[in-house]
Amino acid sequence: MAAVGAPVEAPVLQESVAAKILRLLGKMPVQLFLAAVGLLWLVPTAGLLVTSILPASNFDSHGWWKIFSKPSLSTWQNYDQIFKNHEITSALVTTLEIAVGGTVLPILVAALAGYAFAWLDFPGRDWFFVGVIGLLVVPLQMALIPIFKLYDTLGLYGTVFGLILFHTAIFLLRNFFIGIPKDILESARIDGASELRIFVRLILPLGLPAIASLGIFQFLWTWNDLLVALVFGGNTKPITVAIFDQLRSFSANIDIIGPAAFVSLAIPLAVFFAFQRYFVQGLLAGSVK
Repeated sequence: MAAVGAPVEAPVLQESVAAKILRLLGKMPVQLFLAAVGLLWLVPTAGLLVTSILPASNFDSHGWWKIFSKPSLSTWQNYDQIFKNHEITSALVTTLEIAVGGTVLPILVAALAGYAFAWLDFPGRDWFFVGVIGLLVVPLQMALIPIFKLYDTLGLYGTVFGLILFHTAIFLLRNFFIGIPKDILESARIDGASELRIFVRLILPLGLPAIASLGIFQFLWTWNDLLVALVFGGNTKPITVAIFDQLRSFSANIDIIGPAAFVSLAIPLAVFFAFQRYFVQGLLAGSVK
């Protein structure tokens, strides 16, 4: 006799083998298409890697794909040479300084601005928010000449701090912050927490996925920037400018460009994979209630 009032468990319906096969076959065309697209995206990267381990003499007479039929062409001497090249190593350090500074500062500004626009009441808040939205529409190229004159006046031209400052912008974390339950903030205020304490102890931890997503985008943009570095860098050369300087009118130092470009590609790629979990969470945040 079953006990009176005992919960009745619903029978678990097991999927048949035929149904599993049909489900897999239904997904196969999409998966094959995505795999093909992924392989096409990987071809240039694979070509850059192979080019970076080819001697310059062989690259002039053979395509990079010839290494698959003749692996003896490969050599790691190019990487040994670029890490002994002071211009390349100095450019990597400079790029790291600019990318880290140009990521941390915008995240701090964006987080503070996003919290203010979402939860603080101050005169003209909506008009300031509309102004920020409007400034995001202005193309980067329109700001080059005015900022160049300003940098020349303030002595920021050709400095690492000047490049970091140019990459600082107020990105919109407001839409994520405004989705945080209001009851949490009100409870903290009732307990006597200041706005700064609420921001540090509540907003930043809860907004970590969105902040990490912004950090990845900002780091990749700053690391790969060439235009701003060419205009405002002067003698301060990040890796993009150092690689660009290896180009010549009728030739190029491919034995330097190849490995330096692959190292420049590998570092932001490693950063992306390290924070991929937060990146996906940030993209999906707010899509499901």
